[in-house]
Amino acid sequence: MAYKEKGTKRRLRSSYITSVISISLVLFMLGLMGLLILNANQISNYVKENIGVTVVLKDNIKEVEIRRLQKILDASDYVKATKYVDKETAAKEFEKELGEDFISFLGYNPLRASIDVKLYAGYANTDSIAVIEKHLLKQSQVQEVDYQKSLVHLVNENVKRISLIILAFSALLFTISFTLINNTIRLSIYSQRFIINTMQLVGATRGFIRRPFMAKTLLHGVIGALIANAMLSGVIYLSQKELSQVINFSHVEMIGVLFLLILLIGLFITWISTLFAVNKYLRLESRSLY
Repeated sequence: MAYKEKGTKRRLRSSYITSVISISLVLFMLGLMGLLILNANQISNYVKENIGVTVVLKDNIKEVEIRRLQKILDASDYVKATKYVDKETAAKEFEKELGEDFISFLGYNPLRASIDVKLYAGYANTDSIAVIEKHLLKQSQVQEVDYQKSLVHLVNENVKRISLIILAFSALLFTISFTLINNTIRLSIYSQRFIINTMQLVGATRGFIRRPFMAKTLLHGVIGALIANAMLSGVIYLSQKELSQVINFSHVEMIGVLFLLILLIGLFITWISTLFAVNKYLRLESRSLY
């Protein structure tokens, strides 16, 4: 008899551990999706702000005029950063890309000096760049404005598409998470269906029977959420260390809200799943338990 009791306790302990691990892993996946959503806008901005616009300058203009134009650009609302590239530097960069000394072949440097401009994300679209291009071409120092129109259009279209995919995937992941946690809890309570039946036979009320199961699974939800949040903290730390330019978790309030949401989701799913699972076995007759 003692051996059977030990075996039962071991199975229950194993069931509890499995339940906590399952809940924590599912909540961790939900948390990762939450982190991605929080940083989706920043990642989008990072991509857009790396689209380059090259302002090609006319030949034989004075350096004072170039610096004045660069200051005007730096002071503009749409410019994030500028970099002046003289003819010699442009030739060296082109030679490195080409892998050949084209100046020796041509006998002269055909490249012009330029200013590389990085725009703020809000202006990194075809319509805004077209307006900026017209404005820049009115400057006496500017020969032409060069940028990849197809790349700008492609980046903006892909950002919209990816945002919709992330939202759809988030909804799907939440549904899968609910199903997985629900099934884990149902299996855990299934192993204790005879205990529920025995308590009914001795006259325990439904509320009294439900109470210990609810308390236990809610505790599992809390522990699972804490483990998930600990793993998310590790992900945040590594992301800040390796991908600080692309991903930024400086908004502590938002991270705190996400951690709280993970905890609340864990509590809600475990509570609702336990309620339905226990009620199912409370309604079954003794012969239906086998």
